[in-house]
Amino acid sequence: MLFSANATFSQALLPSLKKRVFAPGEELTYKLKYGFISAAEGVLKVLPSDLSFEGKPTYHLNAVGTTSKAFSIFYNIRDQYDSYIDQETYLPYFFSENIKEGRYRRNDKIRFYQQKKKIEATRGNFDAKELQTFDLLSAYYFSRTLDLSHIKEGESFKLSYFLKDSLAYLYITYLGKENIKTALGTLRCLKFSPSLEPGRVFKKDSKLHLWVTDDDNRIPVKAQVEILIGAVTLELTGVKGLKYPLEKVKK
Repeated sequence: MLFSANATFSQALLPSLKKRVFAPGEELTYKLKYGFISAAEGVLKVLPSDLSFEGKPTYHLNAVGTTSKAFSIFYNIRDQYDSYIDQETYLPYFFSENIKEGRYRRNDKIRFYQQKKKIEATRGNFDAKELQTFDLLSAYYFSRTLDLSHIKEGESFKLSYFLKDSLAYLYITYLGKENIKTALGTLRCLKFSPSLEPGRVFKKDSKLHLWVTDDDNRIPVKAQVEILIGAVTLELTGVKGLKYPLEKVKK
């Protein structure tokens, strides 16, 4: 069974939707709110790529987050993430992140050798746990390709991911369906709760809720999470280059 709250997978997950969910040209824009304050803006892009790895063509995934002008007075953020994924399997070959948050800096590069279960990173070389290992950006895009039509509330799936200098599992639990009001209209959504790693931002008992469109696009519409001080909400504000029209709830 693919989805099980207690399952440990003995085989790899495979993209299971027959038609492609995203393509180069897709651009998603988000607003991050801290309480009632617009604190940051984020943009996710699928870009064409001339790079190939192991003879395979790739897509270039790019995510950039920056603080808003008003909020940058208190805390300045400029984060950029780039992932190059196989056009057929959606598995990552290469990932980089350039983190600038206040005085904190991190610049990491990661090379994935999926078949060999090897990872070469800025902070050393590592043995993967699975035949599929993701960075967090590629894990999101890969999840969009899974057929969730038979998933039941409370069931979950997991993805192995690598971040900084360690391997971990991202557990994603399905919580049901909800209609979510957005700047683009009311959208029918699937609700999930991805697991979180406590650390610089998240509390030990923080819960992340994520709403994804229940249509052929499977794009994130909204996210809410508690942090060490207060809570933040991520809201979709704009879309470009979607492969399919957004399915809005009719009034």
